[in-house]
Amino acid sequence: METVLDKFIRYAKMDTASDDSSSTVPSTRKQFRLAELLRDEMTALGLNNIHLDEKCYLYAELPANSDADVPVMGLIAHMDTSPDFTAENVNPRIINNYDGKDIVLNKAENIVMKTADFPELESYKGQTLITTDGNTLLGADDKAGVAEILSAVEYLYCHPEIKHGKVKICFTPDEEVGRGADHFDVKSFGADFAFTVDGGRIGELEFENFNAAKATVFFKGRNVHPGEAKNKMINAMEHAIAFNGMLPVSEKPEHTSGYEGFYHLISMNGTVEHAELKYIIRDHDMTKFLAKKDRISRICEFINRDTGREIASAVIEDQYYNMREKIEPVYHIIKIAEKAMIDCGVKPLIKPIRGGTDGSKLSYIGLPCPNVFTGGHNYHGRFEYVVLESMKKAVEVIVRICELAADDMPAA
Repeated sequence: METVLDKFIRYAKMDTASDDSSSTVPSTRKQFRLAELLRDEMTALGLNNIHLDEKCYLYAELPANSDADVPVMGLIAHMDTSPDFTAENVNPRIINNYDGKDIVLNKAENIVMKTADFPELESYKGQTLITTDGNTLLGADDKAGVAEILSAVEYLYCHPEIKHGKVKICFTPDEEVGRGADHFDVKSFGADFAFTVDGGRIGELEFENFNAAKATVFFKGRNVHPGEAKNKMINAMEHAIAFNGMLPVSEKPEHTSGYEGFYHLISMNGTVEHAELKYIIRDHDMTKFLAKKDRISRICEFINRDTGREIASAVIEDQYYNMREKIEPVYHIIKIAEKAMIDCGVKPLIKPIRGGTDGSKLSYIGLPCPNVFTGGHNYHGRFEYVVLESMKKAVEVIVRICELAADDMPAA
């Protein structure tokens, strides 16, 4: 049997970055390369009902080997990597028996992952780390999840003495650009609940995420020669700067943690005539989320009222919502995952996701879908790494979840 490390390294070397500027589905054709590889591997393994659709969603099924009437569970991971950093020519480095010190990723370019910047590194002393070479992201988000799911399913297939119900599998495209659940066929998937394997450090178990919106704020100006501009020029960029200054400084990502929400300015551009600010808005609490969106609108109204002109306007679009509302009625699935971790010697870390997940959208379209760890850190950049021992534990936990779901749950 191929190891989870071998699987991960093969997958990580394939460039599957999605593209948020693309209107196609999937957003990049190169995601099909990994999907086709995984389809062939699942076929060789002997899984049932394998189907890769035209939108790059790959479905499969591990048949039940238990006579009990138990619910159908699902396992989900995404194949794409973030477009935030290059995924071309990924060259994973394996660091055995890590010494707990700074890691030189690229000596020639003096790229060093320092424990002063990433203190959690020291907790992995003596373990095996898989890092980048400093030039790309790694792709543990979420190819570690893909490798762990396939390793767990292969283990179950080869160990029929472990009784389990029917296990559905889906690998999705475009999660990193917020579209991973858009074309997911929940009805044909046929699971009563599922887990995304897309978390971070060992032990993470998540069933809460941000409510999310994006806001684009537009500013109209009027350009006049600066030598004759008095009482005539309207500088759109100056109003954009003033707008951003009216948002609470304490409610920015760099000053928040836990359940605290934020406004995050992600891009800005402009001239005297026109300026544009783009934000993402996040909060776990729906009331606070609505208040944040309202603040954007009220600042625009204030600027227009203060200047006596229609200078500022905003377009605000909701992106996804906190899945807690959909998980709480089936909280027993969290208890199963928690027990599985404890049984495997992993301390559960139940915490809110400070971001989004396909599981959120899936939960709202009828598939309750909390998130479990992969063992990765520092996603979306050159300092990304994953811990091999954590990956192995993730495989054990997935196997145990499948077993416990068959043992402990009545059919839906």
